[in-house]
Amino acid sequence: MTNEQQKSGTYFITGTAFAAPKLAPGLYAVATPIGNLRDITLRALETLAAADLVLCEDTRLSARLLDHYGIKGPRMALHQHNERARIDNIIARLQQGQAIALISDAGTPLLSDPGFPLIRALGEAGLPVFAIPGASALLSAMVVAGLPTDAFTFHGFLPTKTGARLKALAGMADSRETLVFYESPRRLDDCLAAMGEAFGADRQAAVALELTKRFERVHRGSLAELAQEFAQGETRGEAVIVVAGAPEATPIAADDWQAVLVDALADQPLRAAVDEISTAFGLKRKQVYDAALALKAKK
Repeated sequence: MTNEQQKSGTYFITGTAFAAPKLAPGLYAVATPIGNLRDITLRALETLAAADLVLCEDTRLSARLLDHYGIKGPRMALHQHNERARIDNIIARLQQGQAIALISDAGTPLLSDPGFPLIRALGEAGLPVFAIPGASALLSAMVVAGLPTDAFTFHGFLPTKTGARLKALAGMADSRETLVFYESPRRLDDCLAAMGEAFGADRQAAVALELTKRFERVHRGSLAELAQEFAQGETRGEAVIVVAGAPEATPIAADDWQAVLVDALADQPLRAAVDEISTAFGLKRKQVYDAALALKAKK
């Protein structure tokens, strides 16, 4: 191993040392394993070993990964409580030509993890940012859920308070794409029950637990079935919830809603009848209002 390779840093795989090539200056957002330590890329190991500094969401948790691969470079904590205060220091380091790696406790940085304010600040400062892709609980859960993957929306963690959570879910009830959430095992049963209330008890879903770990498991079923299952006993492991999108609405024949509108007009004021039918059938109010006027004119 040459002196230049020694300066670039080393990492170890099953006791064998490898030299990491020198990095170009910039910030490297590095994906790390979500469970199994072997789920890390060679490029990620090279980046972490060669970096002048590794920013860790929690240095104690990251030590398990870095020490496992013999990576000994400098580390500094960067989390939601100190991120904004450290941005200027990090920008100064990058302007001096340093290469800095950013990792979260697990998975791909910024996905429900710290890093967004920093990345935005670097973009505004015109400093380079590189993505080192790898493990992601979001994508892993999508692969095993058995639900459509052609279009999906990631919502991260829902509000913990019941009212706020229900309000957030109500705004997603008509979304046609697959919905993905992260959730704590302590709130999993309450969260599934709230989803059943907002989306309908029969909506299909999947709960992925302990992804890539020894006791990895996936539970599939309706929201009602899953809520009942997880209400029994203690759940361990961080969860990813994948929920099917809203079913395609069945077109309503004009005669169907107009016949109901006739009955509504018989015992309600026009505006009240229009409001009732437009809400019940999911129609535009103007469409129903024009039809009501036409019915009134015929009389």
